[in-house]
Amino acid sequence: MKGKKSVKSRGAARAHDAGRDAREAPAKSPRQQRILRIIGGRHRGRRLRFPDGVAIRPTPDRVRETLFNWLQPRIAGARVLDLFAGSGALGLEALSRGAAQVTFVEKDRRAAAAIDALARDWQEAAVSVETGDALGWLERLPAAAFDIVFVDPPFDSNLLKPALETLARRQILGPDARVYVEHRAREALPALPQGWSSVRDGRAGEVGYHLLAT
Repeated sequence: MKGKKSVKSRGAARAHDAGRDAREAPAKSPRQQRILRIIGGRHRGRRLRFPDGVAIRPTPDRVRETLFNWLQPRIAGARVLDLFAGSGALGLEALSRGAAQVTFVEKDRRAAAAIDALARDWQEAAVSVETGDALGWLERLPAAAFDIVFVDPPFDSNLLKPALETLARRQILGPDARVYVEHRAREALPALPQGWSSVRDGRAGEVGYHLLAT
């Protein structure tokens, strides 16, 4: 699975229930706010820092913990797609918890390069990092059978609905796959493709999140 513009591909062949209230902890500096940590699995406690000057809205630790509690029975051995990867925290968390292979798709070259460098530093071979437009990449993908897909586009991009529609239309999901999405909590979840349903959901501050069954 190699995109037209690939930072690195070592991949397939080698195979918020509640947000943290600001009063619970001292305010973080801008540098600290760009540092995330892996919550569980073999890389538990490791930290990742996404590049300065890159507009990223990473999924908070508490939400990631909830999400991966939901996914726990499915994550080991799964083929995972982290679409609109940003910091890469969701895909890296999946990798840490036993996913067989993770593909990251990120438009910003600096962010994509940071994910690739981190995977190499952690000696993770089952990773493919693709640089480019996420919807265009999905259209070019010849075949796939992803078990889990993370879809978290920028809130102002209006890309969530077309991304879900493209995933369904291209039939690149494996049987009984799960798709995780985030959106502005004050806005309704867009209409889902036929046969899809929201099986778990939550809210953390301004973020609404759902786990979808396909």
